[in-house]
Amino acid sequence: MQDIRNFCIIAHIDHGKSTLADRFLEITGTVPKRQMKAQYLDQLELERERGITIKMAPVRMSYNLSPKTYTLNLIDTPGHSDFSYEVSRALAAVEGAILLVDATQGIQAQTLANLRAAKNAGLKIIGAVNKIDIFQNRMGELENLRKNVAALVGAPLEEIYYVSGKTGQGAEELLAAVIERVPRPLGDPTAEVSRALIFDSFYDDHKGVVASLRVFDGEIKREDTIHLIATETESKMKELGFFMPQFKPSGVLRAGEIGYIATGIKDPNKIKIGDTLITNKHKFLNTNITNGSISEISGKLVSISDLALVGYKEPKPVVFVSFYPEDADDHELLGKSLEKLKLNDSALAIGPDQNAVLGRGFKVGFLGRLHFEITAERLKREFNVLTTNTFPSVLYRVKTKKGFEEIIKPEDLPAEFEEIWEPTVSVEIIMPPRFLKDFYPLQQIFRMSGVKTELIQDKMEITAKMPLFDLVSDFDDKLKSLTEGYASFSYEPAEYVRADIVRVEILLAGEPVPGLSRFYPRGTYEREARLMTERLKKLLPRKQFAQSIQASALGRIIAREDIPALKKDVTGYLYGGDRTRKMKLWQKQKRGKKLLKQRAEVRVSPEVFRELLKK
Repeated sequence: MQDIRNFCIIAHIDHGKSTLADRFLEITGTVPKRQMKAQYLDQLELERERGITIKMAPVRMSYNLSPKTYTLNLIDTPGHSDFSYEVSRALAAVEGAILLVDATQGIQAQTLANLRAAKNAGLKIIGAVNKIDIFQNRMGELENLRKNVAALVGAPLEEIYYVSGKTGQGAEELLAAVIERVPRPLGDPTAEVSRALIFDSFYDDHKGVVASLRVFDGEIKREDTIHLIATETESKMKELGFFMPQFKPSGVLRAGEIGYIATGIKDPNKIKIGDTLITNKHKFLNTNITNGSISEISGKLVSISDLALVGYKEPKPVVFVSFYPEDADDHELLGKSLEKLKLNDSALAIGPDQNAVLGRGFKVGFLGRLHFEITAERLKREFNVLTTNTFPSVLYRVKTKKGFEEIIKPEDLPAEFEEIWEPTVSVEIIMPPRFLKDFYPLQQIFRMSGVKTELIQDKMEITAKMPLFDLVSDFDDKLKSLTEGYASFSYEPAEYVRADIVRVEILLAGEPVPGLSRFYPRGTYEREARLMTERLKKLLPRKQFAQSIQASALGRIIAREDIPALKKDVTGYLYGGDRTRKMKLWQKQKRGKKLLKQRAEVRVSPEVFRELLKK
């Protein structure tokens, strides 16, 4: 274990983590230059299209630093705050982290958030300033940023490195620093009972669930039977090995190493991210005692659950969206696809749902709006499932006479409620000071409270609390537009607060439309109601009778639009003579339309519903 170094790269989004990882792969010869491509570790098509890392990617490298050859296990991590749970899983599997700062952008919000997470995990942090090739003739600016990063990390100036992920300048020096400063893995390589932490997984049709893991104690051999503590599942593994970055089978994974195990398990629910995998359970348990009961080892009474490793903090979904298959026959396919996505995205929370218009579907919990958008796109591309999704919502707490209950859908609001409480977030925004005066109007629009500003080096840091619903609506777009793209933000869940919000229901022919009810702040609910009725008027087809579209809130109608009836000239063939004949035909037509309106079912079609749900 002395010659192993486990580390990850952490940074704000688009600061060059994946590009630097490319240079490490070239320097160590892990991937030949003729096979290299940009963002090599980003395997998802979406990652390449958007230029961001969505899934963490482990890789094993071998590097010679005379007179020794070292094994370097690198985990490339995402930078967006919606995928912070990916970073937390990587931090639990390594001993060190490279904190990368883009020289053109400086210290950003997620730089600070990831740094705090790495410090809390007890990792050795190595600072690096990236993209120095752009500043070859402006070294003074780079030196100021280097000092700022050193102050942030709490390290001497000489321990902050200059690198260029594009040209490779400084990359070898940074690798040498990783070997010198990141501590070697701890653990007992001779332990009879092997223990490993599962930090990721995915599904393979032939191998079953493939788990990415970090071995902490003992060694896992190809012929071993594995036991998963959380789900009390046993299986005979099909394969194990390393990420090179393609799968490279091996006969053994030893303490301190990072690799994979093809478990052979076909049920995705049997694998829990953060679970502890052990082998040689028979050496721990008394053969006369059943699984999970008390056994004697080294003179102490312990249970199998006491062997569990401390993983990372379990993510809690904060944004909820319901998915419905466009083809009702794809309901089962959608369910299986979501289960497979959950294998390598443990933050997803999945449950059944039902809609009167769209049929059966699934309610899915996410960590943010980008997380939701990426998942919807992956369903389409990786599993060929076309879906319709509802408006993003959050988990409200409603106070009634019986106590508090939780709701997601506004239509589930109890008739006799006393208060509505909504979740908030602590948001941290970093922007150039020149945009501060333009930022103040956003405080009112997004209901911010406790706003504090502080000048950190050459950036303005703003901290505040705001409702989670406002954050996941269009806060990111408005902030980026206001600051010309220079602002960045990160957020963490905070407490629930009493909300001044109003439920708005959409009525068609006097009947509520399921799925279109929404909560709005008291100051904006009338405007939003008018916009919804106007949009619905444009989308609904005209019929032989008039249709009324209304928005109801607080026991009254606050907006109304009418779709006029289709007109047919029933007297066009008449000419001359008494007007009485025309009057009789018009009266007959009027009675027919009235009867048709009574018998006809006025409803929103799935096609119109999908259009309404588009942003």
